[in-house]
Amino acid sequence: MAKNVPEVVARRLPRYYRYLGELLGQGVNRISSRTLSEKMRVTASQIRQDLNCFGGFGQQGYGYNVYDLHEAIGEILGLNNHYRMIVIGAGNVGRAVANYAGFRRRGFNIEAVFDVKPELIGSEINGIPVLDAANLGEYCRTHLPHIAAVAVPGAAAPDIVEVLEGSGILGIWNFSHSDFECSVPVETVHMSDSLMTLSYRITNPKK
Repeated sequence: MAKNVPEVVARRLPRYYRYLGELLGQGVNRISSRTLSEKMRVTASQIRQDLNCFGGFGQQGYGYNVYDLHEAIGEILGLNNHYRMIVIGAGNVGRAVANYAGFRRRGFNIEAVFDVKPELIGSEINGIPVLDAANLGEYCRTHLPHIAAVAVPGAAAPDIVEVLEGSGILGIWNFSHSDFECSVPVETVHMSDSLMTLSYRITNPKK
């Protein structure tokens, strides 16, 4: 695995993976960096620089083998690891995460949802059991999930994260609208930030 890869490059990798998957679905076997750049909306030079961070792919005059590049980027992203996931919070966001079938296809298997509400504990979401959040730490130490999606109100997030840190979790997907320090990798999803960015682009269109 390459080291010291710029964050902006790492954040483009899922887009490469997604677009290459679409090309495979269309029966495309080969693509040039120029054609790929049109879909990615970055320059062909930038694509070559990005891929060179991981050793480089493709051949001059041939371009990239779509299947091989898709497989290689999937491996770089760790999609062959078959992660075990849990979701903390069975509200609207937590339920949406648990109900999305695409995660399993990409190797993310949601095994349990946790909540504090008695009326939800013991129920199921998309066939996934809703368990008592009071037992979160014990569950993690016993079942060893890799990733936790935290979909609780911001005020509750620090206590949840403290439990997760002490239970061997490897990474946190944070929907709590709360930024916090953590000893494991955290990917925070700020939906309001994304919406405000869209508002900016509408207000300030490119000339």
